[in-house]
Amino acid sequence: MIAKYWLVLGAAIAAVAVAAGALGAHLLEKRLDEHQLKSFETAVRYQMFHAMALVLVGILADQQPVGRWAWPGGLFVAGIALFSGGIYAWLATGIRPLVHVVPVGGVCLILGWIALAVAAALKR
Repeated sequence: MIAKYWLVLGAAIAAVAVAAGALGAHLLEKRLDEHQLKSFETAVRYQMFHAMALVLVGILADQQPVGRWAWPGGLFVAGIALFSGGIYAWLATGIRPLVHVVPVGGVCLILGWIALAVAAALKR
């Protein structure tokens, strides 16, 4: 069951990343300055990379369904929400302090990759 959860969630987050990328390319390009647009593109790119990481977690959890896959999956979800979500929230509202959660999201993403490495190393 947990494998299916990570696969579905990863695919859904990837779909949102594609939609956000299209939004940025066709609508926001005229509304954001160069720095903001670059930040938006970074948020979309990291969201997509880590959505694919969630799909990978799902595939691995399907091969060996044990609880250790919850750590990398959960950290990737938290990282996407804080990193990409923090950038999106700043750009949508103009409230610059919202970007203060972005580094926390980045740490979650790094820890997610470390947790994935550990879980894979423990895989039998």
